[in-house]
Amino acid sequence: MDKIRIAVRKFEPFETTLKKLWEAFCAENNISVEAEMIPLELHDLYKATLTNKGLQNGDWDIAHINTDWIFDAVNAKAVENLSPYIKKNPPQDFPKGWHESLLHLQEINGNVYGLPFHDGPECLIYRKDLFEGETEKVNFKEQFGYDLQPPKTWQQFTQIAEFFNRPDENLFGCVFANYPDGHNMVFDFCLQLWTRGGSLLDKNGQININTSEAIKALDFYRSIVNNQKTTHPKSKDFGSVEAGMAFATGESAMAINWFGFASMCEVIEASKVKGKVDIAELPHDENHHSASLNVYWLYTIGLGSKHIDLAYDFLRFATTPKSDKMLTNEGGIGCRKSTWNDFEINNTIPYYHKLSMLHQNAKTLPQTPVWPKVAELIDHMVLKAINGSIPSEELLEETQNNIQKIL
Repeated sequence: MDKIRIAVRKFEPFETTLKKLWEAFCAENNISVEAEMIPLELHDLYKATLTNKGLQNGDWDIAHINTDWIFDAVNAKAVENLSPYIKKNPPQDFPKGWHESLLHLQEINGNVYGLPFHDGPECLIYRKDLFEGETEKVNFKEQFGYDLQPPKTWQQFTQIAEFFNRPDENLFGCVFANYPDGHNMVFDFCLQLWTRGGSLLDKNGQININTSEAIKALDFYRSIVNNQKTTHPKSKDFGSVEAGMAFATGESAMAINWFGFASMCEVIEASKVKGKVDIAELPHDENHHSASLNVYWLYTIGLGSKHIDLAYDFLRFATTPKSDKMLTNEGGIGCRKSTWNDFEINNTIPYYHKLSMLHQNAKTLPQTPVWPKVAELIDHMVLKAINGSIPSEELLEETQNNIQKIL
């Protein structure tokens, strides 16, 4: 039999987990089929699977597709409808084994097109050892007049970041992921917008980012990213993985990033902050509420695969409670409720059970085939904002005009 080809989101925990899972799957089922797993960065993964029609033409049997792309993938007839397979032979505890927020984005027109692989909404990740230091607490209160604790507002976030910004010690107040890959800065913009009471959609359900809340969001974001008194100087070069590693190696007091990068701090060898990390809800505008973003990764099967039955059997194996827990121990984020509440996992990662809390405030991006193009326009807008001086009002108006052209 031909080998199975798997397009993997490039990230070491994903790569090691997939390799171990395939070996265990073959051993358990007495199968001797080689799996060729190709790790790809975000742009390359999208290009290989969707732009170049790799899922349609049989280049890939299985692919990691994130929920930003799944609507696009289904409309392009790139991924297999899993509903008939699930009806005949469902994954263990499906669907009750997962939080409902991890099941609806891949369900389109009543059909399921992927199984949850890796999760972890956006959150505030912080160094609890710094926040709990007695000297730090005294000095902070003397300087700012209130108790040092995880920031509730963006104003507090800025003040705390400035307090902990110590370049001489290679410690910075906060770190962002500003590499323009169509994701990191788009997500950060959305979070800034939502935590100020804004929305990506107008009252008619159409995408509209030319609003007063968006101006405040973009103004604050471009300011904090360029603030040398608060922010890691390499933020503009960092993707989310690099920003996560900078935090894990002790270079930042706070980060706005995926929950998975908090979890990673407790399990990877390179971490210098094991046992020193905690998470909280994101800060917000004084008059509004916190928010999070729920974008997650899926296992999908290419519509052009010649090995669909074998691929589905592997997906069932890769999403069992045991496999989900393995992913977590490797440094990814399991999607099952059983993993979130697992005693051993919470013993290693004491804040793991907080995932359910983050999902309560988690918002999702608009499900429309044009979202990847809209995201690209927002990405360019934020990049212009942080690297130039064009007023936010002008940038938002220009971007909205370009969005209208593709809607």
